[in-house]
Amino acid sequence: MIEASLNWSDQERFIGQASSRHAIVMDAGKEKTANSPMELVLIALCGCTASDVIGILRKKREPFIGLEVHARGERATDYPTVYTEIHLTYRVRGPVSRKAMEDAVNLSKDKYCSVSAMLAKTAKITYNIEHAE
Repeated sequence: MIEASLNWSDQERFIGQASSRHAIVMDAGKEKTANSPMELVLIALCGCTASDVIGILRKKREPFIGLEVHARGERATDYPTVYTEIHLTYRVRGPVSRKAMEDAVNLSKDKYCSVSAMLAKTAKITYNIEHAE
């Protein structure tokens, strides 16, 4: 079980903490002195899928030396303004085979990433892979 709590700080800022006991600042206001709740959702998606991809590439003994995941999300215009489309860009560095990278991303998307599975209920999730040197 995972538990989370949130304490109001000031203005529209909050301090959140979960079972890991690490705190994070969140800002739901217009000034954005910290990440908004919906920004944190995209960050969580990037973290979840990146973790999967790294684990899969390691198991395949692929010689990666870096991975970046970038997410761009479009939201509904009416409330609740859920994500309706999300595009992920995976930028892998190192001599990783294209097939290994595609397999890793698809396994994450279709099987392992719980954040992706939840978001896929309302959002069309697409991706592309870039190989950087």
